[in-house]
Amino acid sequence: MSHAVQDKVFEPFFTTKEVGKGSGLGMSMVYGFVKQSGGHIKIYSEEGHGTTIKLYLPPARGQAEVEAPAPEPPRRGSEVILVVEDDQLVRNYVVTQLGSLGYKTIAVPDSRAALALVDKGEKFDLLFTDVIMPGGMNGRQLADEVRKRRPGLKVLYTSGYTENAIVHH
Repeated sequence: MSHAVQDKVFEPFFTTKEVGKGSGLGMSMVYGFVKQSGGHIKIYSEEGHGTTIKLYLPPARGQAEVEAPAPEPPRRGSEVILVVEDDQLVRNYVVTQLGSLGYKTIAVPDSRAALALVDKGEKFDLLFTDVIMPGGMNGRQLADEVRKRRPGLKVLYTSGYTENAIVHH
């Protein structure tokens, strides 16, 4: 792995794979898990020879419970969510995750398609939109337009960009 790749490997959505072959979320999720667990992660790499990634986690504290109480079943959603996301991999991932939680989804790649559904009278309970999208209308502008047609609609914004990138857009 080159030093340039090593510097970015833990960034969300960074991937060296071709389009459609990876979301770039795997290593950032591993990094988050390790840091939340109080550990650290180290990359050992020789370009052209191979890479080893080592996770260092603190030892467990206390004793393992013999019989853990049965967890409550997760709450299930029943609402319909309009997902607007230009990246197909991310859109598919979001739809899969929401579906696993019981939500019904309608997924579109851009603001134009979302507004066409709204104008057609499509029923949904929540607008889940990417903040920064190509095509001349960002997520906030889309939400403003949808709320003109459906006042009071709830909106959930999402983005793979850093806070600074969002503020500047």
